[in-house]
Amino acid sequence: MTAGLSWMELTAVAAATAFAAVLAWIVVRPYRGLAGRLRPYVAVARTRLARSVDVAGQTATGPVFGQGTFRRLFGPIVEGVLARFSRLISFGSEEQLATKLRQAGLYPGLTARDRVREYRVRSFLLSAGLTVLGGLFGLALRGVAAMLLFGASGFVIGVLFSRSRVDGAVSRRRDRIRSELYTVNQLIAMRTRVGGGVVDALRHTVDRAHGVFVDELAEVLRLHERGLPIGVALHRAAQLTPEPEAARTYNVLATAQERGSDLADALLALSKDLRQARREDLQRDAARRRLLLVFPMIVVLAPLVLLFLGAPLPSLIFGGL
Repeated sequence: MTAGLSWMELTAVAAATAFAAVLAWIVVRPYRGLAGRLRPYVAVARTRLARSVDVAGQTATGPVFGQGTFRRLFGPIVEGVLARFSRLISFGSEEQLATKLRQAGLYPGLTARDRVREYRVRSFLLSAGLTVLGGLFGLALRGVAAMLLFGASGFVIGVLFSRSRVDGAVSRRRDRIRSELYTVNQLIAMRTRVGGGVVDALRHTVDRAHGVFVDELAEVLRLHERGLPIGVALHRAAQLTPEPEAARTYNVLATAQERGSDLADALLALSKDLRQARREDLQRDAARRRLLLVFPMIVVLAPLVLLFLGAPLPSLIFGGL
């Protein structure tokens, strides 16, 4: 009995330690490398050397596991495990996964390659931690069969949680951009009406506003200041943004910059369509909420009302007998 209790205590301590380590890795912010900080200062030098300006942050950052003997031995093994595991949690190719993570706004201080790597490592550690916890719980509860069942369940939960986390972040970021679009379009239209160009209107809006959509506009301006044409930067933002209406705004801005069309009228028309679509979404949401409010009344109150109405019926029918 004493040996059994000590074994249970040891498994509990091991499970708690593994769970704490995985939780610490997930919660702690990832290390931000110097590549993203130094890129604005080396853009001019790269263009003078006939190199690309590296606007997407694709410069190689070196090996993940360093150059130590231990890391050089076990680094390829870990990389192979992560590559196989990424097939379960990825959204297609590595470029598609990087785009998805950027649209979700996860790990903003990292480059595209480091962002994908960080997501894979954290997802793997989460799934491995849940697998260990589930296996230990099943082993302590029922035995080896329960250990395998609970371990597999923990692994599946970790994989599904990693995928749903990205999808949920993309959906929330899309809603925030949609809520900011109407106001930002109005600000840009007013600035262009007083004689400002596209770059001047974007800079005026970025200096005076805050939000997710404004952050994307700020990134467009940063790319333009590093040497990328404003039209190319706007088309790139249209491809990367998670909100289709924001992509329409970027394309309108790029068209106005390239062809000299009337930007204010186009943005006001976009704002009108966006306001109408927003109103329809709110109406549908209100109708759905009304149905959700009626459902408890039907399920709970209707049987009680029928019970009260039907209570006198037996006495009325059989009262004279």
